[in-house]
Amino acid sequence: MAWEDGRDRSWEQRIVLDPAILVGKPIVKGTRLSVEFVVERLADGWTEQELIDGCPGLTVEDIRACLHYASERLREDKAYPLTV
Repeated sequence: MAWEDGRDRSWEQRIVLDPAILVGKPIVKGTRLSVEFVVERLADGWTEQELIDGCPGLTVEDIRACLHYASERLREDKAYPLTV
């Protein structure tokens, strides 16, 4: 779903934070798979299909939602140079 600013926020239907699961880390809804786990596997070179094969119930849409969620979180980060 694209919002007025053009950003895709369909991840909001797939990524949840539940304090009772993985200490509240963001997870794929209906699973115990964290966004961190999915993004790390992709960074390690796993393909979407390898993730889906290794994690029953995970979909391509879930994987994309993890990436959109991570992107949104990074967009919110601010970096300030340290003065020496």
